Amino acid sequence: MYVHDLSPFAIHFYDNFGIRWYGLSYMFGFIAAYLIMKWMCEKQKAGLRPEMVSDLITYVAIGTLAGGRLGYCLFYSPDLFFKFKADFPWWGVLAVNEGGMASHGGMIGIVLAIWLFSKKYRINTLYLFDLAALSGPIGVFAGRLANFVNGELVGRPAPADLPWAVRFPQDIFLWPKNEPGRLNSLSTVVEKINITASQWNDWVEQIRSDVGAREKVYNALNMIVEKIQAGNIEVKNAIAPLLTPRHPSQLYGALGEGLLIFVLLLLLWKSPRKPGFISSCFIVFYAIVRIVDEYFRMPDDHLGLQWLNLSRGQWLSVFMLILGFVLMFVWSRSVSITVPGWGRLHSIKLSRK
Repeated sequence: MYVHDLSPFAIHFYDNFGIRWYGLSYMFGFIAAYLIMKWMCEKQKAGLRPEMVSDLITYVAIGTLAGGRLGYCLFYSPDLFFKFKADFPWWGVLAVNEGGMASHGGMIGIVLAIWLFSKKYRINTLYLFDLAALSGPIGVFAGRLANFVNGELVGRPAPADLPWAVRFPQDIFLWPKNEPGRLNSLSTVVEKINITASQWNDWVEQIRSDVGAREKVYNALNMIVEKIQAGNIEVKNAIAPLLTPRHPSQLYGALGEGLLIFVLLLLLWKSPRKPGFISSCFIVFYAIVRIVDEYFRMPDDHLGLQWLNLSRGQWLSVFMLILGFVLMFVWSRSVSITVPGWGRLHSIKLSRK
């Protein structure tokens, strides 16, 4: 069974400095969105000129990053709004390494950014939503792949005989808090990084009462993961039997939330559609796929499962699903004009709505 050993760095310079796959995934997503939107503009000629796409992408990028981070803080960890420290980045909201981004928040940020763009350039808002909805899943695809590379947002335990199950060494970071009894089993692993079993057992025994021992334990856990990411086969083989096989939920998300939704929306927009139709379809599709995906993904450690044994992400997606159907109903009756699909070469001017 595969033991996750991928490095988060595409190019690693030294220590914690380098070019990370996660950052590259955002860059890839924005470039892909630019190319898709430009292609659609040239096909549809519906009011957004190709040379304006770069400005739209700038708005969307800012909305994605700001909304994604604020969304995580609001939906998953409100305490970050009140967390301040003396060193950079000073404020918990700016410490992206603490929790990361929330896709639902990113979508809200994109909506606000597009609304501002449409007011400035007087282009139909719903049409711009549709363009963003079509191109967005490619960014989601890249982001979920980066989540897998980072070994984050891991899946729930999988059957031991599942051929594609993955063992994530990053699991050990949760052991001190959730399963301290499992730490002693790492005594044979720490010997591979020049820590004796007796030293390790002493630190583990004092982890709750001695801050110094706790720090040594976490430093050793970090070293284990870093050694595996650097290609140390001995450490990897030693820890493999101790790790829980998990669903690679990040890859499920990449295929479902990313590629599947992109293909469905692309096929739907081959024919002329009313502005807002593609956006509402995206909301519905994403909500359904995300609800299913979350059954294979571990809930956030500090939140766990909530009412009806659903995760926070599933509840957000339930509300999103309801919103999608409501918008589909409203927009289909309030908009009379249609936008050409990419399969037909029309020209139509859309005023801002």
